[in-house]
Amino acid sequence: MRVLLCPDKFAGTLPAQEVAAAVAEGWREVADGDDLLIRPLADGGPGFVAVLAEALGGRRVPVPTVDPLGRPTDGEILVTDDGTAYLESAQACGLHLLAAAERDPKATTSYGLGALVTAAVEHGARTVVIGLGGSGTNDGGAGLLTALGVTPLDEAGRALPYGGAALAAVAGLDGAPRLRGVTLVAATDVDNPLLGLHGASNVYGPQKGATREDVLLLDAALERFAGVLEKDLPGCPPGLGALPGGGAAGGLGAAILALGGRCASGIGLVTEAIGLPAALDAADLVITGEGSFDHQSLRGKVVAGVAGAARDRGVPCVVLAGQVSTGRREAASAGVTDAYSLVEHFGGEERGGLDAALSRPAEGLRQLGARLARQWSR
Repeated sequence: MRVLLCPDKFAGTLPAQEVAAAVAEGWREVADGDDLLIRPLADGGPGFVAVLAEALGGRRVPVPTVDPLGRPTDGEILVTDDGTAYLESAQACGLHLLAAAERDPKATTSYGLGALVTAAVEHGARTVVIGLGGSGTNDGGAGLLTALGVTPLDEAGRALPYGGAALAAVAGLDGAPRLRGVTLVAATDVDNPLLGLHGASNVYGPQKGATREDVLLLDAALERFAGVLEKDLPGCPPGLGALPGGGAAGGLGAAILALGGRCASGIGLVTEAIGLPAALDAADLVITGEGSFDHQSLRGKVVAGVAGAARDRGVPCVVLAGQVSTGRREAASAGVTDAYSLVEHFGGEERGGLDAALSRPAEGLRQLGARLARQWSR
């Protein structure tokens, strides 16, 4: 039997490569003669660079940068032979870099992403693809722009402090972006605009620690910032606040669009790079997964893309997840044949299943891999 293993990461516990390896180990304990093809996946969030490096080769260059609170942290860029550099915003702006008590999108900054982009420019890249996702910032990319040479100013001409809240006082810009003609691409499957009810602040701000009052403040601040970018940044497209994808990663999508960049599907880019369509064509069964299989999973996430492609080919698709809250009918309409939860596998929440799923995910995935082999292998 030909089984394609193409999961996303289990956020906070295992990268995609280890998820796939654990499921494969369990499957082989039961059906060692089957042909398992492992193709770890990512959208634009954490793991984006690692998955592409495995598929594309190239050089992984370490880059020192700073986290959303300005503390030193380690990042990297992937530079390929065709002059493209790949990097992920989460390495500098990631929510996972902050303790729960530190999550405050009024203060966090995307400045560290600028160090990664600058390194890509210095290494001679002609195109820089930035994976967007998993961010702990809501500053509309103001920090990124500052790091690239464009400083937001207040009415008195003073540089603004970092963070989304400070943008309520933005009145102009100083400087020009140091990009040397590089083309920027935002790899994201989020189509939210920067502003409004479906914008960055309203939809994603609460996940990053924003209260209802914070959300209103941040949305108004980003509206003011978008107006300044349209007025003072040459090449910024009109109507920036309403453009699809502008709300990705706390408004980093809008900053990239303002710099003359474009948005592209993160999962589409990865699936093309790893040859997923051909692997799907050859598969008898597809196994994918992610940390939480919920209503958001069916809106442009890895699982939705994989399940839809499998459905189009008439191939069954099984989802493994830490938690499953998507209804069976909704999942089936998206192409999901069945879904299994680590929490339920370990006995459910009332019997410590959640703690076990978080502390022993590889063990649970091995056991589920063996279970699926007993059910599906010929």
